[in-house]
Amino acid sequence: MERRKFLTAGGLGLAASAVAAPAIAQSMPEVRWRLAASWPKALDTLYGGCEYFCKRVAEVTDNKFQIQPFASGEIVPGLQVLDAVSNGTVEMGNTALYYYWGKNPAFTFGTSLPFGLNTRQHISWLLWNGGQDMLNDLLKEHNTIGVPTGSTGAQMGGWFRKEIKTVDDLKGLKFRVGGFAGTIIGKLGGVPQQIAAGDIYPALEKGTIDAAEWVGPYDDEKLGFVKVAKYYYYPGWWEGTGQGHNIMNLEKWNALPKHYQAAISTASLDTFTWVTGKYDYVNPPALKRLLAAGAILKPFPQEVLEACYSAASEIYADLSKTNPHFNKMYASLSAFRAESLAWMQVAELSYDSFMMRMRTKT
Repeated sequence: MERRKFLTAGGLGLAASAVAAPAIAQSMPEVRWRLAASWPKALDTLYGGCEYFCKRVAEVTDNKFQIQPFASGEIVPGLQVLDAVSNGTVEMGNTALYYYWGKNPAFTFGTSLPFGLNTRQHISWLLWNGGQDMLNDLLKEHNTIGVPTGSTGAQMGGWFRKEIKTVDDLKGLKFRVGGFAGTIIGKLGGVPQQIAAGDIYPALEKGTIDAAEWVGPYDDEKLGFVKVAKYYYYPGWWEGTGQGHNIMNLEKWNALPKHYQAAISTASLDTFTWVTGKYDYVNPPALKRLLAAGAILKPFPQEVLEACYSAASEIYADLSKTNPHFNKMYASLSAFRAESLAWMQVAELSYDSFMMRMRTKT
């Protein structure tokens, strides 16, 4: 009797498996995508984040969904990633959305609005205050959809051949600066240049540009800027954060099984922690090495910061009158920033300020 029950149950189990296996296979199809990055392989945190992301997607889909990353220039130049994803040259890309502010200035909200938010505030605004939904409304016009991924944290102000003492020192200055910040520099008489990472050093070395910013000590050291420009300024007021995005071709995204879409979203947010955490770990010792190599660390003069802030505010007011996307995002971000800054001052700033005072005493 027990043997007959076992055989019956076993038979039912085999029958169920025979039915279930094809269904599982259909729900886990093998998919191969390509990811075009805006970063050279030498930047092992930004490009390394792309590799980490692809690895995580494979892991959570039992290797059924494979995404192969390609560095800047391997498929398309670093500043053409959005176009490549939009037209279907590749299925997805990893980039900084402010590179495409020329298409629409509102793209700057995806990476960092000058004098905008810090890293924690920005990811909060994107995920909880509707920022990413508004960005995706804009991305939809370019046949794409986006998910925030790694962030650099607050960035440095860049490398300069000469000291910046007054606002007049910006006049005629040929400055490689990312994204929308160039508009502000231009309003104050500078000559902004947007150049991909791998092309910055030779331009600075040859004198094609007078100054350049990239990210921060760790990446700046890898790119060798201290060899050709000594003055290292802070803060990078145009990037209180440096938020990256994974962007997907909309048709390709919609064709994915829902759990593959979830794999991309989950792995993207996992990569945020990986990239941001790594930068906070590697930047402090890199700054020490740069100072030992001859970098002269200097803060931007208060006069310069205030002039840039005033110019930015005027530009934002004008754009809000003519650009619906910009107006909506700026109103949202400004309201969020006002409340968030009050909280940051009570908690984060007071704590950090106290710890810095104690550090100087010990």
